[in-house]
Amino acid sequence: MSEPIRTVSEAAWPRVVIIGGGFGGLSAARGLARAPVDVTLIDRHNYHLFQPLLYQVATAGLAPNAIAAPIRGILHRQANATVLMEMVTGIDAARRSVLMGEEHVSYDFLVIATGARHAYFGHDEWERFAPGIKTLADALTIRQRVLGAFEAAEISQEPSERRRLLNFVLVGAGPTGVELAGAIAELAKASLVHDFRRINPSDARIVLIEAGSRILPSFPPRLSAAAQRALEQLGVEVRLGKPVTLCDAEGVVMAGERIAARSIVWAAGVAASPAATWLNVAADRAGRIEVLDELSVPRYPEIFAIGDTCASGSWDGKAAPGIAPAAKQMGHYAAAVIRTRVEGAPPPPPFRYRHQGSLATIGRNKAVVDFGWTRLSGRFAWLLWVFAHIYFLIGFRSRIVVALDWLWAYITFRRGARIILAETGGTMTEPRPVPQPP
Repeated sequence: MSEPIRTVSEAAWPRVVIIGGGFGGLSAARGLARAPVDVTLIDRHNYHLFQPLLYQVATAGLAPNAIAAPIRGILHRQANATVLMEMVTGIDAARRSVLMGEEHVSYDFLVIATGARHAYFGHDEWERFAPGIKTLADALTIRQRVLGAFEAAEISQEPSERRRLLNFVLVGAGPTGVELAGAIAELAKASLVHDFRRINPSDARIVLIEAGSRILPSFPPRLSAAAQRALEQLGVEVRLGKPVTLCDAEGVVMAGERIAARSIVWAAGVAASPAATWLNVAADRAGRIEVLDELSVPRYPEIFAIGDTCASGSWDGKAAPGIAPAAKQMGHYAAAVIRTRVEGAPPPPPFRYRHQGSLATIGRNKAVVDFGWTRLSGRFAWLLWVFAHIYFLIGFRSRIVVALDWLWAYITFRRGARIILAETGGTMTEPRPVPQPP
């Protein structure tokens, strides 16, 4: 093994390595800003991504740079922080090193915030036909497929192929699937409706498939029913109680019925990163590390797993949800534990997740909000959703850009990010994947 990569802070300080620059990792790094530690944050991208708005990039509502900010820029005032753009390939817990191919970084404390990836329930071959949406590259690929489908339909001479091109299938009716379905319906029936000459984009068929008995299963039944009514008013077909049994280049099959579609989006499940495998520790069915009350990994008190990487029964005995507020709370807590150990202070009480509410938007003036003490749907809920997402964006510039883009779209019904990046050629029936952003 080569010599460890050196960082710029005081050599005598304890070394804290954070894997992942998402909500959890960034919160942990910021929580250590005034601590006497050397922080090294490692991420395979050079940007922090506001994942809740990825679907807006995928449906041409926002440009990628509106929801992403350079990690170095976010932490540039934090003198004890170093940022490395590298792909982590493993963890050597015995030597306390994070592995990056032939390189490694030594640590005294390690925070694993590596997030989640798509889960296809044993059918990974479906991914090429039904991409999920976890990264900017995913969002751009979906945007290319959706916009490319309308372009291909415009030049298609075959009525059956044109119908297939204008069919859009979304698998999974959690918040991501619901928001994507509503956004694609509004794109087809409002933003694009006057832009084509040979097709009518409002003829697009949007099908939302959910294996369970209702959409938005994490919301109260009354709000799920309100969300379903709002989707159906937009023209979305909601199919419940029947799982998808096949995805291929021609479409999907559910309960023996084939739905022909060129564009399929997977929003049905997630799996954790391979961190549990790296450490050879217990994990739940989704691959999340089963952590202790202080979010540390059993047998490794110096290692913490947070966000989608961990299974923490910290929500009144239930597992903390895989959402941004939970990851941020865990990041702050892990930083607090590390600070107390370094400074010799009493440890904080066990971590408890504080649920601040759940929000999902269905489309223009339509959303559902569950704060526990009150539950809302309709226009006021939509306004709350808008202000909450603008508030939690990273950076003043992003907030202004997103607010202005949304205001423009609200007034004009137009979407300004309708650009197809890759050259597909022909009829665009098989779009090439969009390259990974730098």
